[in-house]
Amino acid sequence: MAATARADNDQVLSLDHVGIAVHDAKDMEKKQCLGAEDESFDYYQRAQWLRAAVLGATDGLVSIASLMMGVGAVKKEFRAMLLAGFAGLVAGACSMAIGEFVSVSTQYDIEMAQLKREKKRRKTGDVEVQDIKEDMDKEKLPNPVQAAFASALSFSVGGLVPLLAAVVVKDHKVRLELVVGVASLTLIVFGVIGAKFGRTAVGRSCARLLVGGWMAMAITFGMTKFIGSGGLEL
Repeated sequence: MAATARADNDQVLSLDHVGIAVHDAKDMEKKQCLGAEDESFDYYQRAQWLRAAVLGATDGLVSIASLMMGVGAVKKEFRAMLLAGFAGLVAGACSMAIGEFVSVSTQYDIEMAQLKREKKRRKTGDVEVQDIKEDMDKEKLPNPVQAAFASALSFSVGGLVPLLAAVVVKDHKVRLELVVGVASLTLIVFGVIGAKFGRTAVGRSCARLLVGGWMAMAITFGMTKFIGSGGLEL
């Protein structure tokens, strides 16, 4: 009897081990499937809107910060810097929206014409399948209005950063330093966000934005200071 009971226990333990092994195998297979799905993810589609968002926000930040640095190089009045920054923000947002709308509209027209040419070539076959495929292709077409709004919004968000920083301080020198500091910190944040979503090197992404922003602000400040100080006769 004892031998029979021991054999039964051994059989139960063996079945438990088999069940655990099967469960582990299923978990491993699921992880492999998830990994394959992650590797097959189309980062090109993500790069389209990521590029527009990062470009718009960075453009707004660098443009308004550089503009305010240029005005601050020759004007110490708080009102002059603020008005210049606000005018640049509105003009830049409108320019980005119009440019993006025209660009995406052109892309939409080209892709739409291509779909019509492909539809003429596919006259044979199942009509219902062709209609479904055509609807799916149309859903992938870019939206000019949406792209224009997103571009203007991202520019405005980036441009508001140096404006809000300048409002806080009244002292001219401290205001300029604060604009540069806040703009630099925000560029690093943009670089990290872009690198995380695009799966690229964080350091390289941040360095590109930071060096580019510093160059833009330094060149604008230096050239405006040179002209405003009478170094160039007009």
